[in-house]
Amino acid sequence: MDFLRMIAEERIREAARRGEFDNLPGAGKPLPPDEMDGVPEELRVSYKLLKNAGMIPEEMQLRKEMITLGDLISACQDDAERAKLRRELSAKKLRYQSLMADRGWPASGAFADYERQIQQKLFEKE
Repeated sequence: MDFLRMIAEERIREAARRGEFDNLPGAGKPLPPDEMDGVPEELRVSYKLLKNAGMIPEEMQLRKEMITLGDLISACQDDAERAKLRRELSAKKLRYQSLMADRGWPASGAFADYERQIQQKLFEKE
């Protein structure tokens, strides 16, 4: 592996000498903040894989569904339909709480910060 790394580093040095890295977009600017900053270290790789595959974590999907159900309940005019939506919301909340307890997140110090970031993402206007 050291041989491959040495070749790669030499090619990078040659490209830099030729000026191929001059005037790159964002040159001299700080890197953007890491979007996984609030995610616990042991979950970052799996979340990145899920994101790259177009998937979202189950807890985020549940949160989205709970917010949607809350909006539907607020807008619903029919009492029977509203009751049905409330039962569905209650079931989603129970599943969410169970999922969080199984993962031990409420005991995690990073959980509160991560939870806040999830809520911000969900409430952002798309």
